[in-house]
Amino acid sequence: MNALGASMNRRYALSLGVSLVALAVMGASSGSSLAQSQSVSGEIALETVTVEGQSGSATGPVNGYVPNRTATGTKTDTPIEEIPQSVSVIGREEIEDRQAQKVDEALRYTAGVYAQPYGVDSDTDWFYIRGFDAGQTGVFLNSLPLYQYAFGGFYIDPFVLERIEVLKGPSAALYGGSSIGGLVNLVSKRPTTEPLRYVETGINSWGNGYAAFDFGGALDKDRIWSYRLTGKVSGGGWETEKADDFRGVIAPALTFRPNGETALTVLASYQNMDLMHTGGFLPYVGTVVPAPYGRISRRFYYSEPDIDLYRRDQSMIGYEFEHAINDVWTFRQNFRYAHTNSKERGPYPYGYLDSATGFPGPVPVGPNFPLYRIGFDHHTVVNTLSIDNQAEAKFGTGPLDHTLLLGLDYKYYDIDHVQASGGGTPIGPVNPIYGVPQGPSVPYLDQNLTMNQVGFYAQDQIRYGGWIATLNGRYDRVSTKSTDAVGAANFSEEAGEFSGRLGLGYEFANGVTPYIAISRSFNPLIGADFFGEGFEPEIGRQYEVGVKYKPTFFDGLITASLFDLTRQNVLTSDPQHLFFEAQLGEVRSRGFEVEAQANITAGLKAVAAFTAYDIEITEDSNPLLIGKRPNVVPEILASGWLDYTIQDGTFKGVGFGAGVRYVGFSYVDNENTLKVPAATVFDAAIRYTRDNFTVALNVNNLFDNEYVSSCDTQYTCNYGAGRVATLKASYKW
Repeated sequence: MNALGASMNRRYALSLGVSLVALAVMGASSGSSLAQSQSVSGEIALETVTVEGQSGSATGPVNGYVPNRTATGTKTDTPIEEIPQSVSVIGREEIEDRQAQKVDEALRYTAGVYAQPYGVDSDTDWFYIRGFDAGQTGVFLNSLPLYQYAFGGFYIDPFVLERIEVLKGPSAALYGGSSIGGLVNLVSKRPTTEPLRYVETGINSWGNGYAAFDFGGALDKDRIWSYRLTGKVSGGGWETEKADDFRGVIAPALTFRPNGETALTVLASYQNMDLMHTGGFLPYVGTVVPAPYGRISRRFYYSEPDIDLYRRDQSMIGYEFEHAINDVWTFRQNFRYAHTNSKERGPYPYGYLDSATGFPGPVPVGPNFPLYRIGFDHHTVVNTLSIDNQAEAKFGTGPLDHTLLLGLDYKYYDIDHVQASGGGTPIGPVNPIYGVPQGPSVPYLDQNLTMNQVGFYAQDQIRYGGWIATLNGRYDRVSTKSTDAVGAANFSEEAGEFSGRLGLGYEFANGVTPYIAISRSFNPLIGADFFGEGFEPEIGRQYEVGVKYKPTFFDGLITASLFDLTRQNVLTSDPQHLFFEAQLGEVRSRGFEVEAQANITAGLKAVAAFTAYDIEITEDSNPLLIGKRPNVVPEILASGWLDYTIQDGTFKGVGFGAGVRYVGFSYVDNENTLKVPAATVFDAAIRYTRDNFTVALNVNNLFDNEYVSSCDTQYTCNYGAGRVATLKASYKW
């Protein structure tokens, strides 16, 4: 992308709001006549003013464990059963009942999601959706992208969230370039007009404690102004020996609602993280299978305490604006600017040291069996902004009811980072000796990379009796430019892509809604081949059939789906040019997912999920890999959580929770020569609530099952989290 292109894209970003306002006004007169012909026009206006902060709305609190509405699957406030795609919603109450301290931890009981595949990582959330990594290009906050590249990512503490929502399968028809397997949309806590006073403190068995608060309410008697102020500070030890952290986040929010037609909400946050590295990067021999010395301890600390460093400063500010122009047209504009500055330093292991060659190997060499270590450090600065303009119209054409959405959005991402490697010294896996001087690291990358993405999209949700049709179309233009002062990462690429989704469902009176959908998606790739040509975007195509069931005799939601998803233009090693990649790969993921969420009685809640995959490499530069299953991802996932609180009598307020998680076996390599065994983990909880005071104890991995969550290669395996107990006390008034 040249300078002219960058200037034009920035100019587009400034003109987005003006263009859609003009579009909305042009359609207002014709839309008004249509509105007069329908009896529900007054209800449409009412929906506009009750979107935020209300139970059962698209962004408000979830009632127990069962969601009713979401905006993640359509960008409009829509009943979840009307979306022709599998959507999972984890609400605030479910997060608190399980005391999830990270986003990926909250996703452990979600169908179609393999959470924490690399064990517990103190600074990053990891998850796969429908077999594909979604941690970098599949994270959104309030429906705006939190795009991540290399180490230029963002971290969101779940305490500042109202919901965590998962949209499964290709979703570029709404969101532009994003992970082929699906995305996770994090929904922030919003201001409330009702008084909110809440404080919480806790500590876990690793010695990591925290204190948090959540305040909100109206600022004036007319409730025109309302606020929310959420914050948390934590620090202490981790399961890994010597590792500790100190971190804090504060998230203010302010809403201005002068009347029933207009609302402006400002959302901001600041977070600081100061920590040492936790476990991971361990060899297959010594974790999955025993070495001559036994197995490496799950608490093994692989870095150097004197030089180990991880620092992150992260800040965001944005707004959500909405104005109902008339009974038909509503205009919205959502904007966010985000900045992060992170530094990381410390050696990490990579197999065993072969004393004869001085290089790493997969098996230990006696007599001391030292681990080979590589020194690494980086300094990364990211600036990114996103703006999404929407014009929504609700009207009728004869017997058809329409919810039409027109949108124009823009994403800018800039990363300036330096990465260096080398100079690591060996360390013993059993009796490690720390403090050995490390050699110098040498920069191999000094890159400045910018990405601009402009997209126009349209969606029409059409109802006719019980029939529900959803039609989506989108076109994106993406440009990427990279300059590298020390390496070879110099390239420029520009591409345009169409995305679409066609969905059809039928809502029966008994609450059953079967649906079918076809979607095409894309995901921009950063990098270039041997000839300096930028990579084309990955392409995803999916066929999905499913059924959603909202029972009429209890509050619940059951979703079952079958899907066939193909990911094309996958990067593989270039067979003609060593150390380079080419776009010769294709992976197909077929599977079945079923998920149930239920508020069975006033005190009994439950969630259950089952996932079965058939994932296969269908094209690759290495013909021996065709027909094999990609590593890391298991083909079977199952989980269930049951929570009960006594409602009456002497023990009123006493609650119990119990859960089980099963992760099937996975492969270490794409050749499928080594396996990571399946594992079953149990969780439990007990709590007591009296008046406004609650005390709760949660224990994850109750029986302390020692297992490996996955291996990316036979040099890099990761233990799953061991038993950890967390005691929490909270008070609200």
